[in-house]
Amino acid sequence: MRSTRRRVILVPLLAAGIVAALSGCSTLEMHGYLPGFIAGQPDATNQTQRVSDLWVGSWITLLAVGVITWAIIIWFAIVYRRRRGQTGLPVQLRYNMPIEIFYTVVPLILVLGLFAFTAKDQTIIETRYHNPAVVIDAYGKQWAWDFDYRKEQVYDQGVQAKLSSDPSNAGKVESALPTLYLVVNKPTEIRLRTRDVNHSFWVIDFLYKKDMIAGQTNYWDFTPTRIGTYEGKCAELCGEYHSRMLFQVKVVSQADYDAHIAALRAEGNVGLLGAVYDKQDGSTGGSQNSGTQGGNGDTTTGTSGN
Repeated sequence: MRSTRRRVILVPLLAAGIVAALSGCSTLEMHGYLPGFIAGQPDATNQTQRVSDLWVGSWITLLAVGVITWAIIIWFAIVYRRRRGQTGLPVQLRYNMPIEIFYTVVPLILVLGLFAFTAKDQTIIETRYHNPAVVIDAYGKQWAWDFDYRKEQVYDQGVQAKLSSDPSNAGKVESALPTLYLVVNKPTEIRLRTRDVNHSFWVIDFLYKKDMIAGQTNYWDFTPTRIGTYEGKCAELCGEYHSRMLFQVKVVSQADYDAHIAALRAEGNVGLLGAVYDKQDGSTGGSQNSGTQGGNGDTTTGTSGN
């Protein structure tokens, strides 16, 4: 009777404690400490919440498995420890089929479940738009980025980030970074290519990155949903100045996007760069590179003949 009363009291208290703990979580904690979320503002893209849910759900599942496993280990270590005066081996248990089936089937279900949720979300994220409003070819090169705005037929040719030589500002970027402009709430497709070695296109707050593989085009389709400036970088070790292969993404209104396109036209950046600056194998008769290494360590734009 007393044990029943305790349950009646403890269960609601435990439930209330869990609800209070969850309600007290900040935006950062609710999204598993992932970047890109700001309280009271839209998500960075239409897919960031999906990525966050998969991340947090996986961690909760794995944490629950870990807690149960640790609890069982501690329980058996305490309850079945050797007592004073005991000698010899404890009673041995062998060939217990129910237990063996349990610890074989349960992990299999967990692995299949995590795989199923991951495959479902990945399929949705990787689905391409039939007619995206914005289409951009992003080229990675040692060690900068080029952007072709395909529908507008203009381009933006980037240079490698130059870091401060002042010890007090060590690591601070002094040069203008290559900047990719996107329109808020417009379906966007980025076609990812490399001019030389393998790179990886990573916009940190978008919670997604995709590789740029030599000789292959990868696609990333999403809709940016919050105006702002976001940091991007190469996430694949690609040579000596990999750490300086930085860029920015600016999600802006349609009017600001149109103004940027007009500015590129005014600068004479009309047409598409395409693969003309790709580094070619010498055996094919040419070697062109939009990222040759200058004497001061900065990337310059140019071509080198045979």
